Amino acid sequence: MKNLPQRTCIGCNTQKNKKDLIRIVKNKQGEIFLDKTGKAQGRGAYICDNIECLEKAIKCNKIEKSFEMKIDKTIYEELRNKIKE
Repeated sequence: MKNLPQRTCIGCNTQKNKKDLIRIVKNKQGEIFLDKTGKAQGRGAYICDNIECLEKAIKCNKIEKSFEMKIDKTIYEELRNKIKE
């Protein structure tokens, strides 16, 4: 049986299968976006597909720490909207 890759959610800090999480990516140009395919180039962070984990990550600045940069509030709004879909 094939081992499924495991990743840790930056919101709730639980390990889950990679395919069950959403990847947030920072590319070389410094743009941050959701990567539903999991194959976009750049630094990635994983989060559960629920708004509670995203809010927890935003409150504790875990996304900013992961990407080592200040993140604009409009990006957070965009992430919230995409996760709610």
